[in-house]
Amino acid sequence: MIQAVVKMVIPSNKQEEGLNILRSVAQRSKTETGSISCSVYQDTENDHIIIYEEFWRSEDDLQHHLRREEYQKVLLVMEMSCKPTEISFNTVKSTKCVEVIE
Repeated sequence: MIQAVVKMVIPSNKQEEGLNILRSVAQRSKTETGSISCSVYQDTENDHIIIYEEFWRSEDDLQHHLRREEYQKVLLVMEMSCKPTEISFNTVKSTKCVEVIE
């Protein structure tokens, strides 16, 4: 599983537009082959920080997604950021649930 995280600092005058674009992309991404989930978050302590997070079944699924025209919209929102955008792609080899706590 691959986690893709994009963290942006969007100025107030562009936030609504940026959030609307990312929400639209997230909705469409959820229907793509290999998509596990896609979410848009706004930081509770600093509402200028927006996080766009995706989970993909495989590297191939992620690569296909990144090449789609729809992903260009994420890049557009990244250009709105007033600070350098933080991007990470994380490989998740295993996931454990409540049994870890028990």
